[in-house]
Amino acid sequence: MTRIERETEVVGKMIALYCRGKEHNRELCPRCRELNEYAANRLRNCRFAERKPSCKQCPIHCYRPDMRERMREVMRYAGPRMLFREPLEALRHLWREFRHGKGDTGK
Repeated sequence: MTRIERETEVVGKMIALYCRGKEHNRELCPRCRELNEYAANRLRNCRFAERKPSCKQCPIHCYRPDMRERMREVMRYAGPRMLFREPLEALRHLWREFRHGKGDTGK
């Protein structure tokens, strides 16, 4: 699985966790489905491809302001919970953040 595919999958899990936990939906509501599709499209078309930094560290913010705020809300809610739901993915993300902060290019 490529980094973009893995990140798309993780973002989808985070949006699902948010929609289920915060909004109490069994399946993705239309707003969360829209956000998931938007995020997947942004990841697929990322100009950095496999060398992409995390969105927070990226020099180019490709999300529209409204979608960026919605994703921030999802991340604030789902991020800490991912340590319990998807610990390997959460640790992988934290490691990439740490490495990128040290000047790594996200290889």
